[in-house]
Parts: sequence; C-alpha cells; structure tokens
Amino acid sequence: MSNYIVSARKYRPATFDSVVGQHALTTTLKNAISQGKLAHAYLFCGPRGVGKTTCARIFAKTINCLSPTPNGEACNECESCKAFNEQRSYNIHELDAASNNGVDDIRGLIEQVQIPPQIGRYKVFIIDEVHMLSQAAFNAFLKTLEEPPAHAIFVLATTEKHKIMPTILSRCQIYDFARITVADTIKHLEYVAGKEGITYEPEALHVIAEKADGGMRDALSIFDQVTSYCEGNITYQKVIEDLNVLDYDEYFGMTDTLIKGDIPTAMTKLNNILNRGFEANYFIGGLATHFRNLLMSRDEQTLPLLDVSERVRQNYHEQAKRCEPKLLYRALKLCNDCDRHYSTARNKRLLVELTLIEVAQAAVGDDDTGCGRRPTRRLKPIFKHAAAGSAVAARPISTTTPQVAAARPAANGATPHTATAQPAAQTPAAASPANTPSGILATQSTYQQLVAASNNSGKRITHNVKVLSIREELQKQNNTGKAPAATRATQATTAQQPAEKLNTPFNDDRLTYYWFRYAQQLPKEKAATAGRMKSMPLKLDTDTWSVKAVVENELVEATMRQEQISLMNYLRTQLRNDYITLHFEIAPNNMPRRATSRLERYKSMLQRYPALEMLRKEFDLELA
Repeated sequence: MSNYIVSARKYRPATFDSVVGQHALTTTLKNAISQGKLAHAYLFCGPRGVGKTTCARIFAKTINCLSPTPNGEACNECESCKAFNEQRSYNIHELDAASNNGVDDIRGLIEQVQIPPQIGRYKVFIIDEVHMLSQAAFNAFLKTLEEPPAHAIFVLATTEKHKIMPTILSRCQIYDFARITVADTIKHLEYVAGKEGITYEPEALHVIAEKADGGMRDALSIFDQVTSYCEGNITYQKVIEDLNVLDYDEYFGMTDTLIKGDIPTAMTKLNNILNRGFEANYFIGGLATHFRNLLMSRDEQTLPLLDVSERVRQNYHEQAKRCEPKLLYRALKLCNDCDRHYSTARNKRLLVELTLIEVAQAAVGDDDTGCGRRPTRRLKPIFKHAAAGSAVAARPISTTTPQVAAARPAANGATPHTATAQPAAQTPAAASPANTPSGILATQSTYQQLVAASNNSGKRITHNVKVLSIREELQKQNNTGKAPAATRATQATTAQQPAEKLNTPFNDDRLTYYWFRYAQQLPKEKAATAGRMKSMPLKLDTDTWSVKAVVENELVEATMRQEQISLMNYLRTQLRNDYITLHFEIAPNNMPRRATSRLERYKSMLQRYPALEMLRKEFDLELA
C-alpha cells in the first residue's frame, strides 16, 4: 500500500515523444533545442491537465543534457539527467505562484538568478500559476524577465493568460496548449490499462475520456477510481454507476418518447432521473447536447463532429432520420432557453417539465404549431358578399310570437285568416334589414328575447327555424339572372346609408387638454410647432363646434395648415364629435399673448395676486 503511486504520477511523460496530444508544440521545442535557438522566457498557456508543467520539466532537463539524442531528446544517462530524475538537480527551480505571490518571493528568485549553474549550461526557473502573482511582484519581475543573465531561462505556466500583464506577455514566447482529444485520451488509457493488466470495454474508456473534458490528469484520476470499483474489469455499466452519469440510452429513450408526443411517459422518465440524484439543469443541458448531436448526424459531412463511439454514432444516425430539422431547431432553442432561465426560476422542475411538454407538442405536427405559444387565430369573414354590396338573399328566422300561437286554434277551425296573412309576412329577404349582418344579429337577438320572455311567462313558443344555405341562394340567383327592381333599390339604399355621426358635447377645458396632448405627441423635429401650439389662444363655438386658433403671423399659420387635417381628426376622435371644424386666424398687434415661460406666468399671476411678491421677498424664493 505504501508503494502505490497514482497513475497520473506513475505514467507522467518523461520525454517529448511521450507527451499526449501536443505534437506540434513538442516538435517546435525539440527543433529549437536542436538548432540552439532558445529564448530567455517562455509562457505555456492552456487548461488544466494538458501537460504545461510536464513539458516545462522535460524542456529544462533536455537543454541541460550533456549528450542529447539526434532527435532532440535527453539521454537520461549523463550526470545532469540523473540528477534531474533523482530530483536533486540545482539547475531547475520551481516556484508555485499561487502560494508565493508576494514581491519578497520574486526578490528572492531574482537573487538566485545571479548564481550560475553547477552542472550544465542553463539555470531554468519554472513559475507555475503565474497569473496569481500580485501587481507589485509583476513589476519587480519585469526588468529581470526582460534582460536576464545568459544562463537563466524562465518558463511561466498559467491557465488564465488574460490575467497576465501585457508587459509580461510581450517578453515571452507564448505556447498555447490544446485540450487533449477524446481519441488521444482513449489511446493513452488503453496503454495504461495494458501496462497494469486491466481488462476493459472500449465504451467504458470512452465515458472516462468524455468525463475528463480534455485533461489527461483528470482522465487518469478517474481511471484509478473506476479501477478500484470494477476490480480489474472495467465495464460500461459499472463506469456509469460509479461516475453517476446519464448514459446515452437515457437521452435516446427520452427523445423517442418526445417524438411520439407521449407526455406522461416523458414526465415519468424525468421523475426517475431526478430521483437518482441528478439535477434538472444537468439533464436539460445533456438533452440539448443530444439534440445538437442529432442535428450533426443528419449529414454525412457533419457526422465526424460527433466525438462518440461507433455504436453511439450509429444510434445517433438512425434516430436523426426520424427527426425533422425543424423539430431539432425548435428543441434546441427550447432547451437553451430553459438552461438560461433555470437559475432565476422559482419552480425549476416545472420549468423543465414545461420545456419537455413544448418539445413533445412541437413533435406532434400541425396540431399545435406554436408549441404551447399558439398565435391568435382569426375567424374567416362569412358575409363577404354582403360587405361588397351584392348580398345573397337570406331567409330570416321565422318566429311564431305568442299572439300567433294563440290564434292557432282558430286556424284549425278552418278559418282562413292565418293562411291569408302568410304571403304578406313572406316579403323578399333582400328588402329586409335582416339581409345585412347587423340585421341577422338583430333577428337573433330578438329571438333570444322572445325565448327569455316565454321562459319568464311560462308559455311555450313554437318556432320554425329554416336552414340557411348560401350555396343554394347563389345557385337560385344565377338561375334567375336578375332580382326585382324594388329589391335592388332597397339593397342600394341600405349599402349607401352613412354611419351616424357623433355629436358629443365638450367644453373649453377638454378642448385645451387634448390640444396640449396632441402637441406633446409631436416628434422632436416639430418641437417649435409644439411650443407655438401651447401658446395659441383657442376660441370654441358650441353651436357649430367650430374651433378657432389664433396664431402670431402668416408663417405660423402656414405651418399649422400642415397639421390641420391630422389635428382635426385627432380632436374628433378624442372628443367623440364629428362636427368639429378647425380654423386659424392671425392675431392683431394689440391682442395679449399667452404666457408660456415660468417668468411670464409668474408675472401674470403677480398682476392678479400682488401679495406673491411679498411672499417671495419674505422667504427669499427664486424661480426654479
């Protein structure tokens, strides 16, 4: 137990060729060493676990190797390499800037820079997490970093390059480390499993590589954890259980349920996922990724973008054939909106459930194209012909009033009065107001009133409703080819009747109010016109509803003429009076002008209330 070393340390690369996933970068460093073109400062940037510190150590060992190999690697046999491997080399100094970030730590480092190396040619200073240095430490380090001794080389490593001062960046050669791909991680895990004698399933290693998120150190740590749980036989199911992750089958099953529109089953699946300890936002994020992968799987050109195993890629391709692109776009947007609003939602589970319901409704088809946000549907116009002036003759609903019902026994007694009066009641429908939509509504309203009256009086109304068929009436009109002259005259008279004009009384106060309202609604480019309108005296004639505005001169009158029609229509609408007319007249020279500014209004009030001046002086007031 005491000799156990974790895989991340045991299988740490010792040469440039053993570094995983950074081929271009390691090749550049080897060529620089072989050609003797070494910079005095390097900056290694990238996410965690991608080999920044490891490459810095390999670089430091290689440049001090006394007999390097032809391909630029260290020999591991000379005294310098042995001292490095045994961790007793004085040529390499590591500083953790996260815990040694003060200016005194940098000053101590600067003192060590002046001491030449004992063995080898260079003294290498590796500063890890350099972005954690304080501002004073950066400033103290600037001069030494710019002009160090010939034997000193600095290698800075950081995960957050944007936090480093630009003056530091400009003094370094910057190397950006990329995330390690899933394929490279799986290849290295297979190598480690072979060395340790562990059996595995390829899909199990794929899950570990995805969980590592591009970091080899994380992948090896997860590998050790899974190895302990699986007892030497790593299977896909055990990896899923140990890491507590949602596998692809959960998302495939949920998507199939949503495609079918089976909302109860979808709610049951979501409840099972939440009961297993998964957060709802974790599930909705994975579902959004699943829909994205389905979208990529629809085209052979984008299929390689899926960084999954061959079996899962095939499942994606088959399920994508059953999903329309429009559905996938809509589902992606819904899941993204749910993820953005999740942190601010009070009922987070309800938000996720509503998202699943909307996706299911979107998959159903034309039943609900709005996916829970159905747009307002308008009824199609029925009385098109009546509105155009060529209404079809419609039979009004014949209703037997109580008086007619009371006279029915006389009709049964062979008295021909009812039969004689029937033709007079059946006048042409076109000559009746019931032919128009308003007339039909009036007829229906009358019928409802009769039914209500019958219910209240306890008498029974006998009514005979005939079915109205517009198609039959159109056919009859086409067959006859003409209508009676009286009918056409009545139709023309009905169509040409003007709407009743409004004539609501109003006073000067209401007129002034809406006059000012119109002036305030004018755009900014008409600010001068609005100001003049507020100072215009208005004269109202309540007999003819004539409004006369007094303007200053002809120029103002010409400007107001441009607003006359719009202003008059506005006043008619707001005051509900269609008889309003608007006129303008030029004010005589001796006509008093309305006060508009604060000073003018104060002087006007002072003429009416002289005591205001005494009040102002007493309290030393000023106009705001």
